[in-house]
Amino acid sequence: MATDQSTVDYIMDQLSEISGASARKMFGEYGIFCDNKTVALICDNQLYVKPTVEGRTLAVGAAEMPPYRGAKPSLLIDAELWDDRDWLVKLIITTAKALPEP
Repeated sequence: MATDQSTVDYIMDQLSEISGASARKMFGEYGIFCDNKTVALICDNQLYVKPTVEGRTLAVGAAEMPPYRGAKPSLLIDAELWDDRDWLVKLIITTAKALPEP
């Protein structure tokens, strides 16, 4: 099942205050980039954020599972949390800062 463009549009609208945040189609799904770092994936209409210690602290209780077969586990962010723009922006910025430079 491929991701609907409306899902990508909604998530990116929620992240619109992050300068330099973008989404790119990758292998039929989407990657979310911040500061030239891949911080999340949107696969099958679900948001998966790269796991970091800091991100886990913000996303307490988030399941960790691979976004696709063979991938490393990521934080699966419940769709209900996408509506909290401030929290979602904080999660993505915090994750980007914690990830190493590409």
